[in-house]
Amino acid sequence: MTPKQQMLAGELYQANDPELVAERLHAKTLCHRYNQEPVQLNKQVLAELLGYETDAHVEAPLRCDYGYNIKVGRNFYSNYNLTILDCAPVTIGDNVFIAPNVLLSTAGHPVEVAPRIAGWEFARPITIGDNVWIGGGVTILPGVTIGAGTTIGAGSVVTRDIPAGVVAVGNPCRVLRPVANPDKTM
Repeated sequence: MTPKQQMLAGELYQANDPELVAERLHAKTLCHRYNQEPVQLNKQVLAELLGYETDAHVEAPLRCDYGYNIKVGRNFYSNYNLTILDCAPVTIGDNVFIAPNVLLSTAGHPVEVAPRIAGWEFARPITIGDNVWIGGGVTILPGVTIGAGTTIGAGSVVTRDIPAGVVAVGNPCRVLRPVANPDKTM
């Protein structure tokens, strides 16, 4: 298997592989363009980065590793400074809103010193359900799923799955309470 195939299969891989380096450079170039373009042109650059057209509104600056591993649903909004390390799939549902300075990181490194300094990495998917609100400064780590209708409080570090229909906060992020009237709209 190539390092890219290993990465996409969730196995340990070498991120310094020339193919992966070239793909990250391409994504960085597109992110730079996105972050510099007038707002009305951003949709075209975002479509090129993600590989599909979307109604998403992402305030610049946006940063990501590859772009092609990011799938966003309808009516997605992200405020300033969204960073997505998309070495594995990042799937974001409909009606998801993300506050400023949020990090979604599918990438990780071995805890053991020798493989880490030898350049080995791993990636685990992140899934965010429909109707989720993610507060400012949140970090979501590899392999996490956040259930539909959930609110993640500002500054939280999400290290494990969070169920649907709850308010969760803290470091590590823990369920605080259910969302009041999750099916009721204003």
